[in-house]
Formats: sequence, structure tokens, C-alpha cells
Amino acid sequence: MKSPNLKTITSKGQISLGKEYAGRTVTVEQVEDGVWVIKVARVIPENELWLHTPEAERDLAEAFRWAETHPAEESDLDALERKLRRRKTSR
Repeated sequence: MKSPNLKTITSKGQISLGKEYAGRTVTVEQVEDGVWVIKVARVIPENELWLHTPEAERDLAEAFRWAETHPAEESDLDALERKLRRRKTSR
């Protein structure tokens, strides 16, 4: 652990952690009056939390395995359109 630095809290209640932390997200935990623990953090938006579940991890791993054995091919969009039109008219 590095030795403590002396910082002054501004009249707006702010302190500078240094340019190396500019733009970073941090958590600030007040453990007791006048004592804070600051940690660099990464935040996952709530609508993306599902990506961090074991099920999503398995599905993504399976998709990557499939992609490794099925190289990308150029699509013939005209042929795809004809196929879709035939399906639509046969219904």
C-alpha cells in the first residue's frame, strides 16, 4: 500500500484523485465519520445483466464454437428474397 497523500476537500465537497483516474467510475463507502473507502469500479447497466448469467455464458460459448466451424459466406440477397417470397405465397 502506498503512503497516504494529503488532500483538501473543496468548498463544493470535492477532492482530486489525480489525472490517472479522470473519467473513471468509483464507489465511495463511508465506513465511519470522516473515513471513506474509494474503489475503482465498472458498472453493468441493468438491461445488460442477463449477459453475465451462466446461461448466457453457455449460449455464447456454444455460438462461438459453432462460428469456428462454420466460416462466414457471402449472402445472395436476391436468392434469399425469392425464397422468402415463395414461402409467403405458399401460405
